[in-house]
Amino acid sequence: MRLRVSIPQVKADVAMGPQVCPYPGCGGTYFKLHEKGCRKAVRDTEYSEVEAQRWRCLHCGRTHRVYPQGVNGSQHSDRLKGLSILLYVLGLSYGGVEDVLVALAVPLGKTTVYRDVQAAGEQAQQLRREWLRQYGGQIRVMGSDLTQVRCKGKDVVVGVAVDAERGLVLDITLLEDEQTETLQRWLQPLLQMVGAEVLITDDANGFKEVADQAGVAHQLCRRHVTSNVLAFIAEAAEQVLTEAPAVPQGLMVSAEQLCADLETLEWILLGLPERGAQLLEQLHLRYAPAPCPRRGQQASIWYRMRNQLLHLWNHWQRLTCYHHARYHNGLQVQPTNNCSERAIGWAVKERYRTMRGYKRQQSIRNVTALTSWLLEQPVGYDMCSLCSA
Repeated sequence: MRLRVSIPQVKADVAMGPQVCPYPGCGGTYFKLHEKGCRKAVRDTEYSEVEAQRWRCLHCGRTHRVYPQGVNGSQHSDRLKGLSILLYVLGLSYGGVEDVLVALAVPLGKTTVYRDVQAAGEQAQQLRREWLRQYGGQIRVMGSDLTQVRCKGKDVVVGVAVDAERGLVLDITLLEDEQTETLQRWLQPLLQMVGAEVLITDDANGFKEVADQAGVAHQLCRRHVTSNVLAFIAEAAEQVLTEAPAVPQGLMVSAEQLCADLETLEWILLGLPERGAQLLEQLHLRYAPAPCPRRGQQASIWYRMRNQLLHLWNHWQRLTCYHHARYHNGLQVQPTNNCSERAIGWAVKERYRTMRGYKRQQSIRNVTALTSWLLEQPVGYDMCSLCSA
């Protein structure tokens, strides 16, 4: 993982005057300098103490401290917070971050590092929500996928939604399960909010229902479908060539015809011809009389061929959606769901792979939100907004 960000700096000689009284219910905007030279001990890579100022609010009469840039009421500076957060996101454990800081002579306990990371993650979620409200309506193609992580010894489903044209994360959330109803409660409001016209997912039935209910075009990931069908073709061809199965009664197809149809199916799947739907229909009608297996019986190769053809025929428009969207609507729709898988790899799995699991579900939200936010920022991004909360 590469993060070219900038941690906050401490400027002991720069202290901005107050703008609004910090006490609840006051709202005063006029102040008078009450005291200078208030010393404050601080943990930082450069300073051991700084000078603060005390100002009096002319509205309520109470005083409050104003600290130099990069310092607040915390015992350690924003610079040290930013450094510890960055070290954790890059792969060190909380204890590992503590060891590095001890070696740098700026000791910080791992519990403090944990609190700083969690606070930064919550701030990252807030920044993501604000960004989404501002730019949400400009997102036309959305990708989505699911993954799992361990939390207290149990698998937790993590849903990821991305802007498929720019590869930016839109949402990372925890789901109860992978059922259709759960996916609808999560994705349908998100699709409406961002104004998406196309949804890219894998071949799970729940995503198909979501796309249909939301009234958006649906692109199935070609890589998932292709690998599954090619595996079936290889298995079926090996079975036929090793020992030709008996042809069920009422099915007018020979083993030789099945091999030829498997080749045709492979050509259709890889070439995606314009007449693909009609060709699949013709092939399906040939195998439609194949009988269903009885209870306890294994499905025959003829019945499995029938189901493969029916599935591809029914979802041909989903498999070739990117053709129509690209040439008729001017959308940059990719035939695969690599954008979502890439987001899962970097925002969820890259930091998780060095861990034994999470202890809190809220930690999953915070760490993934923080990681994804930092990954998307330009070179030199100032982490002040994450450290000063």
